[in-house]
Amino acid sequence: MTAASRSQKRLAALTMGRWDRPRQLLPPGTLEPAPMLLWASLLVLAPVSGQLAALPKPVISLHPPWTTVFKGEAVTLTCNASRVHAAENIKRYWWYLGAQTLREIPGNTLKARVSGTYKCQIQGSSPSDGVSLIFSSDLLILQTPHSVFEGDTLTLRCQVKGREKLAAVKYSWNGNVIFTSRNSQDLLIPQASLNNSGNYQCIGFLEGNHYTYRSNNRIIKIQELFSRPKLEVTPPQPTEGGPVNLSCQTELRLERSDTLLSFIFFRDPGVMLSNWSRSPEVQLTAIWREDSGSYWCVVAAVVPSIRKHSLPLQVRVQGVPVSGALLETQPQGGRLLAGERLVLVCSVAEGTGDTTFSWHREDTGERLGSKRQRSRRAELEIPAVGGSHAGRYYCTADNGHGLALSGALNVTVTGTWRNRGGLIAAGAAGGLLSSLLLAVTLWLYRRHQRKSGDGFLGNTARRRPATGPGETACAGCPVPVELRQLYGKQQLYGNVPPGEGDLVYSEVQVIQLGQEGAAPSSLSLSSSSISFPPQHASVVYSAVKTQLPQDSAGEVRSQDEDATEGYENVQFA
Repeated sequence: MTAASRSQKRLAALTMGRWDRPRQLLPPGTLEPAPMLLWASLLVLAPVSGQLAALPKPVISLHPPWTTVFKGEAVTLTCNASRVHAAENIKRYWWYLGAQTLREIPGNTLKARVSGTYKCQIQGSSPSDGVSLIFSSDLLILQTPHSVFEGDTLTLRCQVKGREKLAAVKYSWNGNVIFTSRNSQDLLIPQASLNNSGNYQCIGFLEGNHYTYRSNNRIIKIQELFSRPKLEVTPPQPTEGGPVNLSCQTELRLERSDTLLSFIFFRDPGVMLSNWSRSPEVQLTAIWREDSGSYWCVVAAVVPSIRKHSLPLQVRVQGVPVSGALLETQPQGGRLLAGERLVLVCSVAEGTGDTTFSWHREDTGERLGSKRQRSRRAELEIPAVGGSHAGRYYCTADNGHGLALSGALNVTVTGTWRNRGGLIAAGAAGGLLSSLLLAVTLWLYRRHQRKSGDGFLGNTARRRPATGPGETACAGCPVPVELRQLYGKQQLYGNVPPGEGDLVYSEVQVIQLGQEGAAPSSLSLSSSSISFPPQHASVVYSAVKTQLPQDSAGEVRSQDEDATEGYENVQFA
């Protein structure tokens, strides 16, 4: 059988419907068509870790990027594996024209010269999306890229065959001229959007020719860079006080899987729940009934600048009814004395959201007060109870989902305000009288000392009467008190500056009577230190004073004057 007869049989098989759709004849040197069953067998080729794994499908790129070229030209197709494939692990590529297997090659490129839809496949993946190529014999063609995504720059080129040159071109979109060029410029549409999809055509005017040529119509569909996001809430019916997870679901096209996306979440009315982030999820640690409303998310691609909003999703937060109301008192037991502080504590075992607590008297039907707060516990205070506060009390709790009633609690009050007030008044009066008596005693004692202070200005000191040998002090005698004083120009303490004036040191000692013949302890003074008395002599008063100057007559004051009036306290640093 000759090659011509084989070609005729192949053409007859195509027209009789042996294949799912008509195919063009393959150029010499290509492999024979393979049945469709081969595709199915290739979908599950390589087991991964003992299991069959379907890897992401590859993507075909074109060079030059046009899907329409003139006959006789070639387009280089490249089968690009996804990032999850390691290039060194890919050993085989398969190329298909329609349902036919063209060849199995070690490389990932193929030169196409025949019109049709091309696909490629790598080991362990499903076939790629098809790329339709047109090899035209027309004089004027409109060249368009294979895939254009929103945000891309859409480039259209009006091309004439051979050595002909265009004097001017016009581009039309859905039958309307949108661009005219005198020097055969390309049509550029920056930041293409989905609205730029449609039917495009170019009209060319040849140099030196009055004829008008129209290209073939090309339908261009701008593809979404990523799908419109969808907001998901987990759990779908959240409970008050519980956490909620918001997820903004979208899908990037495989050809642009490296595009960086950012996410943000909102709630009506315009409440921003998060900042822009690369994470498509955000968690709300606690949600409340007032947070019910409409939620949505926004997805943005930085380059190109594209933003998409999800549809609003209504979220209704479920509340938990209050239950297990309990009334307690502080102090416990509800037994108080008149005038004591009473605290009524109302609590619930369960319940969410803002709760209104109310306190009541069961015996009188009186409502004592209420509080609304986001808590399971509230207090009502009575600063001082009286006999009228004795009775039975109970409380209620309501959070809008149901009312909870506590059991009644009995409060007893003993004593009266009059008795308690009398005791307090008596105690206050007794304390005041004691303070007054103490003050009078001290005043009389000081006055007595002043009047009996003969020779207070002399360089002598009062001493207790000496007891003779064998004599003992009587047990009922008062404790002797010894007054010592010293004055002069010598420095008594190291922190008293010299030249301060006449200094006098006074000291009152209580002398404990000792053994027979024991001499009373004395105070020794020097210019730099003081020797304190032994333990059986205790100092009850001491002071350092300076003597004021004599009067103008140069006479010493009379002994009738108070000796202490001629001295003033020396202030130490």
